[in-house]
Amino acid sequence: MATTRIQVGIIGSGPAGLLLAQLLDKAGISSVILERRDRAYVEGRIRAGVLEQGTVDLLNEAGVGERCAREGMVHKGCYISIQDERFEINFEELTGGKHVVVYGQTEVTKDLINARLACGGDLRFDCENVAIHDIESDKPRLTYLSAGEPHEVVCDFIAGCDGFHGVSRQAMPASLLRVYERVYPFGWLGILAEAPPVMDELIYARHPRGFALYSMRSPKVVRHYIQCLPDTDPEDWPDERVWDELRLRLPKGDQDKLVTGRVFEKSVTPMRSFVAEPMRFGRMFLAGDAAHIVPPTGAKGLNLAASDVHYLRNALVSYYKTNAMDGLDGYSTQALARIWKAQRFSWWMTSMLHNFGPQDDFDSRVRGAELAYVLSSRAGQTSLAENYVGLPF
Repeated sequence: MATTRIQVGIIGSGPAGLLLAQLLDKAGISSVILERRDRAYVEGRIRAGVLEQGTVDLLNEAGVGERCAREGMVHKGCYISIQDERFEINFEELTGGKHVVVYGQTEVTKDLINARLACGGDLRFDCENVAIHDIESDKPRLTYLSAGEPHEVVCDFIAGCDGFHGVSRQAMPASLLRVYERVYPFGWLGILAEAPPVMDELIYARHPRGFALYSMRSPKVVRHYIQCLPDTDPEDWPDERVWDELRLRLPKGDQDKLVTGRVFEKSVTPMRSFVAEPMRFGRMFLAGDAAHIVPPTGAKGLNLAASDVHYLRNALVSYYKTNAMDGLDGYSTQALARIWKAQRFSWWMTSMLHNFGPQDDFDSRVRGAELAYVLSSRAGQTSLAENYVGLPF
């Protein structure tokens, strides 16, 4: 069996694992990333596209922020519509100049992979049957198969960045792990299409027919969503039907601004809130979707992964400088404090903007009143803006 000895073994080559590896490399800490999929699959996954400034800063620290700075679109606010009224939430005015950047997670992943390979980083695709061993020892191990041959990685620490369905969280004892979850009775039918954006900023639409989001990936590519049943088959929604529904859920004065185009991706995203506590067992630490999932309404998924990486990087750097475990011992508590605030915001946005069905009339009225309050109150809008642009790390 081929054995590699390294300081940090990372499972998963999503943005969390890749960003952690790059930041550790800048600090002189060696790592290896094990990914069960091939490179084309990893680079082709369609995910989020709104980056908080803290995430942009981490990308710059990792040396991969150049293309984001060049191609990313700065958004100084967003719009919220209620049937035929549209309201502007000005992030910069409400938060003292803060904003977000629209830049697809797919592009972030490509930038990180290119940087990892350019600096000679150890990034291994097509790793089958990854297994975790000896987590409570001072030399945990990872084993896997590559082209049918067994391999082993012996390391000081393991970072589980392998997503919701990965092996890392499953390796934690059931007696230790506590899971908090809410599954929502709807999903999002999303499209990517060659068309100009409806407006200069994102539009979040609350409508009796259901929620809709009008977003973009570039000045020529849009990313739109409509609320649907979670078991919706995208094949039941031909392109024309999707465009018609998107138009209906816009305010009447904006409907003519929707320009159709070639749809080149269509999928359904289920909606759930999920947190696993703690995010550490022995010498293994969870980060990103391995530990938490948020509904995409608040644009927090990728940004939470980045904040996890920020805390874990700092803790590992502190350990290798001082040999003290204080930072690593406190990682889970520190990360979860920010995660729960983001969960609250994502739940709040989801609750205010979605249609939960006719059996939920009273709560629907209350949620509508909550949104009406927010849109009529500077304090309410400030709270929304502060959370949307990202709370401090």
